[in-house]
Amino acid sequence: MQKTEAGTRPAYAYRERLTPSLWVLASAAVVGPMATLVLTAFDPSAGLVVGGAVTVAVVALMLALSPVIEVRDGWLHAGRAKIELRFLGDPEALVGEAARAARGPELDPRAWMLVRPGIDGVVRVPLDDPRDPAPLWLLSSRTPDRLSAVIRAARSGV
Repeated sequence: MQKTEAGTRPAYAYRERLTPSLWVLASAAVVGPMATLVLTAFDPSAGLVVGGAVTVAVVALMLALSPVIEVRDGWLHAGRAKIELRFLGDPEALVGEAARAARGPELDPRAWMLVRPGIDGVVRVPLDDPRDPAPLWLLSSRTPDRLSAVIRAARSGV
């Protein structure tokens, strides 16, 4: 934690929440009207209330449970996993066809992945830790160039 005049707050070099795309959230929101239809046969008012609550709950849970990628305090956090920056190699930002190939035919089966559908860019980060069985981390990112630049800059400061 970094002490600032405004109080104590973490010193994030990078932070990104991998939220679902809008079409996925809209698709999930259909659960509410389905609950409304089921409950309308018993009580139309209760059906509307429960359907609205279900819609809000499903969308809120999808947003709240979305994994976060952070670079802070000498660590790379990806979801629940974390690794010290000193164990990372030179990251590579990939988009388009190169990202598709990195997620598919070129993927090492031992790689650790935090890949989300609907997010085109990925960052491939090789590991320099002989004790780690994973040779690399593959992370989805909406801003892969920025994430790889922050990892490079943070590694040089370690």
